[in-house]
Amino acid sequence: MTFTRRTLLGAAMLAAACAGSALPAFAAKPLTIGFSQVGAESEWRTANTASIKAAAKQSGINLKFADAQQQQQNQVKAIRSFIAQRVDVIAFSPVVETGWETVLREAKNAKIPVILTDRAVKVSDPSLYVSFIGSDFVEEGRRAGRWLQDYAKKNPNKQLNIVELQGTTGAAPANDRKKGFAEVIAGNPKMKIIRSQTADFTRTKGKEVMEAFLKSEGKNINVLYAHNDDMAIGAIQAIEEAGLKPGKDIVIVSIDGVRGAFEAMMQGKLNATVECNPLLGPTLMQTAQAVAAGKPVAQRITVTEGVFPAEVAAKEFPNRKY
Repeated sequence: MTFTRRTLLGAAMLAAACAGSALPAFAAKPLTIGFSQVGAESEWRTANTASIKAAAKQSGINLKFADAQQQQQNQVKAIRSFIAQRVDVIAFSPVVETGWETVLREAKNAKIPVILTDRAVKVSDPSLYVSFIGSDFVEEGRRAGRWLQDYAKKNPNKQLNIVELQGTTGAAPANDRKKGFAEVIAGNPKMKIIRSQTADFTRTKGKEVMEAFLKSEGKNINVLYAHNDDMAIGAIQAIEEAGLKPGKDIVIVSIDGVRGAFEAMMQGKLNATVECNPLLGPTLMQTAQAVAAGKPVAQRITVTEGVFPAEVAAKEFPNRKY
């Protein structure tokens, strides 16, 4: 009888221990995400990376981060490394749209779901990724075009000769922002793109290409459309060094909505910026958790964004988080 009582008491103590937190070996394994970032080419990208790292930490997710330094081959290597490490979810912001079929099929065969952030890809099989989180880049281009149309209505006697600073060749935002802008201005004979060239989304290249535009076209230029704010900020420096006034002699509209753009608007050097929200981290972590749990997610998750003309820059600046 004594043996039976001791046995029952021991069993009760073991059951109590198992019900509590005394056995950490049974705790759920943290989710592991492998993320390949384009690089660190702009203020926008820096804010995007910070958002992803902070959200992973806050969510208790193990993040394996790789910087591709704007090279597709580096991203392919990173994705293959994530596959070899058997991460739970792979996410990446692709440098360019094409050339992903093989490596994404490798991830699918390994049963590792893939989430795209910020930039999309062109693949023959849409099931190679489970979701895209980001902006509607075509619509961003349209918004820039519509802003310029409104400007043209206020200046009906002015011919608008536009130079365009494109993003990285082959990148989804570069392709789509060009397409959307061209679509809107196509019906206006007073708007004409006279030069268009890539500046790789960087401030340094933006300045270099704008210098070349000014040398070849001179005072014939009266509008600059830049696919991102960093290129526009670089171009502003080139315009000033040429003895012209950015925002006045050359009207400037760009895309991203970073703090640097708002500072330029408050200085009268930039006329408008179209928002592209980089704070995708929380949505990415929530989506990855849902996917890992086998829950359905939308194949396209679009973030909410706006347009900010220079007139509202000072009021809006304190609210900017990037």
